[in-house]
Amino acid sequence: MHWIFSHTFSCIFLFSSQKTMKTEEKEHDGQLDFEEFVHYLQDHEKDLKLVFKSLDRKIAGQVNANDIVNSLRDLGVHISLQQAERVLQSMDKNGTMTIDCNEWKKYPTLQPAENIPEIILYWKHSTIFDVGENMMVPDEFTSEEHMTGMWWRHLVAGGGAGAVSRTCTAPLDRLKVLMQVHGSHGNNMCIMSGLTQMIKEGGMHSLWRGNGINIIKIAPETALKFMAYEQIKRLMGSSRETLGITERFLAGSLAGVIAQSAIYPMEVLKTRLALRKTGQYKGISDCAKQILKGEGVSAFYKGYIPNMLGIIPYAGIDLAVYETLKNTWLQRYGTESADPGVFVLLACGTVSSTCGQLASYPLALVRTRMQAQAAVEGASQVSMTGLFKQIMKTEGPTGLYRGLTPNFLKVIPAVSISYVVYEHIKTTLGVQSR
Repeated sequence: MHWIFSHTFSCIFLFSSQKTMKTEEKEHDGQLDFEEFVHYLQDHEKDLKLVFKSLDRKIAGQVNANDIVNSLRDLGVHISLQQAERVLQSMDKNGTMTIDCNEWKKYPTLQPAENIPEIILYWKHSTIFDVGENMMVPDEFTSEEHMTGMWWRHLVAGGGAGAVSRTCTAPLDRLKVLMQVHGSHGNNMCIMSGLTQMIKEGGMHSLWRGNGINIIKIAPETALKFMAYEQIKRLMGSSRETLGITERFLAGSLAGVIAQSAIYPMEVLKTRLALRKTGQYKGISDCAKQILKGEGVSAFYKGYIPNMLGIIPYAGIDLAVYETLKNTWLQRYGTESADPGVFVLLACGTVSSTCGQLASYPLALVRTRMQAQAAVEGASQVSMTGLFKQIMKTEGPTGLYRGLTPNFLKVIPAVSISYVVYEHIKTTLGVQSR
């Protein structure tokens, strides 16, 4: 808690002015709630000299633990002398148990306004990590990144990394689709038998069926999602550099719905191409023509509803888990720097995206089966709720998680490959490495 307490401690004296309190107090109920307090921290720079003067009542040029206790007591915040001494110790560089103005100003955690863009800079993950499903809430970019044009370089680097990552893990992705559609109690397909079956039917290159359209859709989806996210932020009337977690979730989910709606026919094509037999389609355009001719335009939006519903648990849980892990790390180790290092960033991104996928997987499976219904011989056209009931009746709850093993097997290599490639492309484009 020390990191957050120090930030709160450095700013709480600014509430001594009744006028300032009333400005931030939206409900005029005489109390400042947590959300209003967070907004206050984000919207105002801290005048450290004035804060120091408010502490230094004896005008001695130094502040001790008693000064801290007394100043906080006047504001209605009661802490013990031992708590004040612990805070003082973290600032005191010469062991005198007093701090002067220079020590106060140099203390790193007393400058949260500078740490906000630093945290944004170091803790990007949806731009960097591509696990095959682009349902994460978009990353925030600092105002400096927007002004210098670095934001588009990050997006291009992320797109290139995603293309390489998806190509390397395409066999596992295609196996997941086959297991989702064809797996059952009667056909208990495992990883080795699935891979063997694919190679036997179409040779080694058949392992990459559907990968072409999966790469092509990266660019339009990323661009649409980013533009939609920025526009939604403006419509929400937010002028802050970073949104709160609830606002980010709402803006990110809406942006995801808009982007997915626009490129959804590509999702259907990807599934059909992954399931195709040798010689069934000549390519992407031939597949699209055959679907249009045989099933009509509506076929390109089969599974649309479970896909959109899947965005909510995926984006919400990924964001919540990632923010929790990030804040836990910052509280424990973020006193000197907001930079977590490669391994912490990879671990947090992997855990959060895995949790997001796990929560939304049943909806993803139903979506895939709906997309594939016309391509599977003897399959009846069943609605989303009908499919859920059918799977629960014939296969039980485990049937909703068929294909989960190859899906999880590809997460770590996908995250690792996309990160390495992202860093290389970013450097090539002139973005400074961390």
